[in-house]
Amino acid sequence: MSITEAAASETTAGTPSPNGTDLLRVEDLVKHFPIKAGIFRHTVGQVRAVDGVSLTIKAGETLGVVGESGCGKTTLGRTIMKLIEPTSGSIVFDGADITSFKRKRMRPVRRDIQIVFQDPYASLNPRMTVRDLGAEPLKIHKLYRRGEGGRRVEELLRTVGLSPEHANRFPHEFSGGQRQRIGVARALALNPKLMVLDEPVSALDPLIRRDMQNEVIRLHHEVGKTMVFITHDLQEALKLGDRILIMRDGALVQMGTPAEVVAAPADDYVRDFVSEVPRSHVLTLSWVMRPARSDEAMTGPEMTPDTIVRDAARRVIDAHDPVRVVDNGQLLGVVDQDDILRVIVAEENVS
Repeated sequence: MSITEAAASETTAGTPSPNGTDLLRVEDLVKHFPIKAGIFRHTVGQVRAVDGVSLTIKAGETLGVVGESGCGKTTLGRTIMKLIEPTSGSIVFDGADITSFKRKRMRPVRRDIQIVFQDPYASLNPRMTVRDLGAEPLKIHKLYRRGEGGRRVEELLRTVGLSPEHANRFPHEFSGGQRQRIGVARALALNPKLMVLDEPVSALDPLIRRDMQNEVIRLHHEVGKTMVFITHDLQEALKLGDRILIMRDGALVQMGTPAEVVAAPADDYVRDFVSEVPRSHVLTLSWVMRPARSDEAMTGPEMTPDTIVRDAARRVIDAHDPVRVVDNGQLLGVVDQDDILRVIVAEENVS
């Protein structure tokens, strides 16, 4: 039994939202923290941690939230989950406006929204075994079944790349990457509709970090979870996100696909932010194609407009005629060697 099937049989949560439908809609979300001073602790100002952010996340997609330290991305993630109460704005999750939900009404909603924290060791009880840590969410929500709970935890461990033999160990017996996998397993235990990953790999060594990034990609494709991936690393966001949200000083600066953000920066801040990104690794053929000329032969190979330039480069260069960019049988444009080389030369000039 797969992790998704097992979760569905053990929880009473609603059925998953169909991919492509709006799972989360946030409108004009604001979170200000008061600055107090003096003996009587009067409010003398506000920290605008989140300042008027609006966004939509579709079921099945990964949204990468990226920005410099202190830009408000972690506060945004926690406010969306209502771990922090918003100052104003609205949060609609799976069709329900949860903005004003208090603790009791939020309890069933929390089964559908889970978080993986940045520091795995701080978020895991050091006195509990991995088996107990994995079973804890099920017990809290009264979904733990005697005799099946142990098998459920073992299945979770396999899903995140750990062995069931690890179930009786304690958190201090694992590496940082393994502890973060345990945190992911706990978040998956209730089969949530939305997972918020708050810089889950930022404290890991480079090699372990890359492995965890690949693990997130694998889980996204195999388990099909909708994810909000928070990071300060733009390259990481571009690698993991279907769409990218860039924040600055609590505000949303730009949101779009990786190709849209790199090819058409919204302002000078974004342009500088993405300046060192290898464009051929992000841009798709839809951004470099051009109309076919009347003297060009339309006998070259076909490729789709969402093909990454880097992946298309060898085939385009080897082709005798321009590559035709086709979508659903319709010719959108063509790409030849010069179009590819312009992107590569632009990268070299930046570096």
